[in-house]
Amino acid sequence: MLSSVDRLLFVRRVPIFKELRDDFIVRLTSVMHELQFPANHTIFRQGEEGRSLYIIVSGRVKVHIGDKKLAEVDQGKYFGEMAVFDTQPRSASVTTIEPCEFLELTQEQLYDAIEETPEIAVNIIRELSRLIRRLNDNVNISPSQS
Repeated sequence: MLSSVDRLLFVRRVPIFKELRDDFIVRLTSVMHELQFPANHTIFRQGEEGRSLYIIVSGRVKVHIGDKKLAEVDQGKYFGEMAVFDTQPRSASVTTIEPCEFLELTQEQLYDAIEETPEIAVNIIRELSRLIRRLNDNVNISPSQS
């Protein structure tokens, strides 16, 4: 179990929260759930309803569609954020590669936090924009042939 100070220090490093005041992060982290899962445990499956994002405290997970691995995510990173914002079914599955510990933030907790501190929405928009830019940079678009 993480202490309040450990939670603050850990969540402070997550990009969508790094610019927020400590008192706000302390309040937010106090409502996050701590979860532990063994290796090869499916956190969620593609197509399931999702209303939580997860921050990896320790361990590593793979993001995949069927047997095709899309990414590996490790300590200090997060996943599941898309479903928190658009309430659409999960776009991929996530499975632990090794034993993992997480902090879980639900949609309700996040929306309450945004209502109280709107700056978090700006941080989230910035981070999601960076993600989209990185994905765009990784897409290999072949020139049109006419």
